[in-house]
Amino acid sequence: MKRLSNIFLLITLILATSFSQNYTIKFATIAPENSTWYNVMKDYDAAVRKESGGRLKFQIYAGGVSGDEKAVLRKIRIGQLHSGGFTGVAMGEIAPVVRILDSPFLVRNNEEVDFLASQFENEFNQAFEKGGFVLLGWAEVGFVHVFTNTPIEKPDDLKRIKLWTWEGDPVAEAAFRALGISPIPIAVTDVLTSLQTGLIDAFYSTPLATIALQWHTRAKYMVETPISNAAGAVLLSKRYYDTLPADLQEILIRNGREHLSKLVKLIRTDNEKSIAQLKKAGIKIQEVKESELATYIEAGAKARRSLVGKLYSEEFLDKVEKAIDEYRKNNRASK
Repeated sequence: MKRLSNIFLLITLILATSFSQNYTIKFATIAPENSTWYNVMKDYDAAVRKESGGRLKFQIYAGGVSGDEKAVLRKIRIGQLHSGGFTGVAMGEIAPVVRILDSPFLVRNNEEVDFLASQFENEFNQAFEKGGFVLLGWAEVGFVHVFTNTPIEKPDDLKRIKLWTWEGDPVAEAAFRALGISPIPIAVTDVLTSLQTGLIDAFYSTPLATIALQWHTRAKYMVETPISNAAGAVLLSKRYYDTLPADLQEILIRNGREHLSKLVKLIRTDNEKSIAQLKKAGIKIQEVKESELATYIEAGAKARRSLVGKLYSEEFLDKVEKAIDEYRKNNRASK
């Protein structure tokens, strides 16, 4: 009887310890304080603190104080941080197959972006977990446009510009090379300086990021047709996730999906508003003629094929392209 009593006491102590232990997720982002990204993460933090009774919380390092995305990724892998807000380049180091979402001229509107993310959710989640991470939620950057100092009337005009490309980004490099451009690879932190010195005279970005980074002060034109949609996500080290009790895992994932879904909607709204701001700042929007659009679409398909075996398999690319084609056909048929 005494032995049973001791066992019961031990189990009680273990359960009490489990439910009283506090967990702090060290999260880093290059987004500055008071930005939309930062404010939504603060709301996410408040929600999990409240629902967990204070047992789970985020410690947010904003504004790039923990370094760029690759630096944050390294710090997570050695345990200095646990979570981060990432875009394509860093996500590609974790789960290369996810870069299909950044493919040039693959998607044309927000509905197609959402369709692909949901249609291949299992494949993307598995890829993240294989890379040692858990997806807390998508947090896209938005549609990416080319900004220049000279007008782009046709695709061949792109060959005459000095275009920046994110150093180490195979997707952007493949996209521009398919258009016959030799981009200049530079770290994202050096783009503004490079524009000021004339090392480059064109770049690609979302309208919102262009204003936030002040790059728009060095541009006169924006090509209206976007080259891609830049994906983003909040990821958590699976090693850290596995230390959390099951109830805290559930709280974290559910609230992540809810709050980061709100972030996507806000980012899309902010990007639309940013286009209006760019126009007010004097940037002219360059329309792409219908006759020229086919050239861009063909270059996008060529770029995607060039990345087979490097980021994803041919079989997976075929599945994605078939899915988006069928989605478009069904949507046209329903209208």
